[in-house]
Amino acid sequence: MKDALFIRTELIGLDVEVLSAPYSDISGKVVDETKNTFTIESAGTERMVPKPNNVFRFAYEGRTIDIIGSEILHRPEDRIKKVR
Repeated sequence: MKDALFIRTELIGLDVEVLSAPYSDISGKVVDETKNTFTIESAGTERMVPKPNNVFRFAYEGRTIDIIGSEILHRPEDRIKKVR
């Protein structure tokens, strides 16, 4: 699956790891998403991480996929229409 197809999937519920400092200690499950942020449940707490200037590694169907946050600056419901 190409990254463009992955970006069009639902990201809430997926395991994610933030690769960029100062958020690089955060990994867990995406519990919410807005146009500019992910809320990640990590070690029993929820942490909000901005999408711009961060790189995220998602676990999806037995693979890992790295996505630059600035490439997915859309509301989740609009991502299917805007990402080609």
